[in-house]
Amino acid sequence: MLSLLLALFLPMATLNAQLFDKGDIVFSAGLGLGATYYTGGWGYSTTVPPIFITGDYCLREDLGPGNLGVGGYLGYSAYKYDYYGDYGWKYNSLIIAARGTYHFTDLVEKLDLYGAVMLGAEIVTDKSYGTTSDINTVNSSGVAYEFAAGARYYFTDKLGAKAGILDGGGAP
Repeated sequence: MLSLLLALFLPMATLNAQLFDKGDIVFSAGLGLGATYYTGGWGYSTTVPPIFITGDYCLREDLGPGNLGVGGYLGYSAYKYDYYGDYGWKYNSLIIAARGTYHFTDLVEKLDLYGAVMLGAEIVTDKSYGTTSDINTVNSSGVAYEFAAGARYYFTDKLGAKAGILDGGGAP
């Protein structure tokens, strides 16, 4: 529950708190939920939840009720599973992608509702260690894609909070 509250209300840095007008650049940083959560029946795991930064540039405005943006995404997550020090594995994922966004800026004052499409690369490393030879490592690096919907609310000209829902995935 604490992670959910942090994800919903964690302040995000922005360069321009206007509701995404032509020429504006907005940067966000965040903490995701769930993608690397892992529990083992025996042993323990440590996890780095998905962390990310995004940049968005308003390319064109007044396209219906909103504006068109382009930008990038950089994200990282990891976990380590250890079976009481005898064996285990380490898993890391890095995503680098381009994003296209559509911002519904004319609906509510100080609220930026948006949809996004992301396409890029996911680089995965998976290393096993220890005394057993039956741990299989995987190489699931490949294409990363995402469809997202979110909202950004501005408290001041330079500070806002962001929450979003993702529906898509990384490499198959």
